[in-house]
Amino acid sequence: MLALFFILMGTALLLLLLGWAVSKGGYWLISGFAFRPKEEQEKLIEAGFPQKVGKLLMATAAGMVLLLPLLFTSFPYAVEVIIGFMLIFLLGGIIYLSRYEVPEKRKKSYIISSGIALITFVSLGVLMFFGYQETELIFKKEGIEITGMYGEEIPYGDIQNVKLLEEMPKATVKIDGFGTSLIAKGKFKLDGYGPSLLFIQKGKPPYLQIKTKDRHIFINSPDPDITRSWVEKLK
Repeated sequence: MLALFFILMGTALLLLLLGWAVSKGGYWLISGFAFRPKEEQEKLIEAGFPQKVGKLLMATAAGMVLLLPLLFTSFPYAVEVIIGFMLIFLLGGIIYLSRYEVPEKRKKSYIISSGIALITFVSLGVLMFFGYQETELIFKKEGIEITGMYGEEIPYGDIQNVKLLEEMPKATVKIDGFGTSLIAKGKFKLDGYGPSLLFIQKGKPPYLQIKTKDRHIFINSPDPDITRSWVEKLK
């Protein structure tokens, strides 16, 4: 949790510093501003566009800092709330600030900013939908199938050992995966195990460890009895 805190705090501080620099006249920090004709730059400054961009960045940072204490509570969706706030506030603010664009580019700015926001939220929605789908372990004739995101089939002949763990090893690096405060799916590097494949509902032991010829796989169900039944069937 401390790692997440420092990552999110660092992001907030970066936004705060960037917003402060823009509000103090560093308008070139705004994407594309330095390449606009001087006449357009003057119109935007007169309308208050770059100044409001700076305030938007600082307000986003302030909101994130105020929400950070959620990480140390029992609220399960703290990370999602903080990141969601950042994206909604920033992207919504950018759409709103299109009204301060030069008149001949205002419509185009609305279309582009709205399009970026739509693509971002749709992509995140799809990712969250598939990421939060419950993983199932299906027993087939030749092997087991792990369903859902990052799922695959594993022949019985590749399985060397299975056991139950009451506590998950610490994940040090996410190699290629989907991870939130509640879910971990995909390839992670674990202390004592190296690169491993995870299908984990966090905080819901026990966890089934499957050792194959070349790696470790960790999987569990929200229902502990189901996880235990998987072990018995594999044995």
